[in-house]
Amino acid sequence: MSEYRLLVAYEVFEFLEGLPAKDRKKLRGSFLEINDWPSRYSDFKEPDDTGRHLDVHICGRYAIRYWEDFADRHVKILEVSFADR
Repeated sequence: MSEYRLLVAYEVFEFLEGLPAKDRKKLRGSFLEINDWPSRYSDFKEPDDTGRHLDVHICGRYAIRYWEDFADRHVKILEVSFADR
């Protein structure tokens, strides 16, 4: 059991709806892995619109952008997109 609570932005669910079932399953598995150990799955960091640094994990053809909110003990999945965007 993770010591973090996993929070996923609604827009992520909208993006997932358009993907093949196998891709959705793989991404959901990556969300759980990230939740268990956020820093381990960060491939690189990039700033969001406010300048906050987000972690990015590349999962096959997709980039998962998330933020480890250490103070609140949350992992927030903020965006999933195609990795080549």
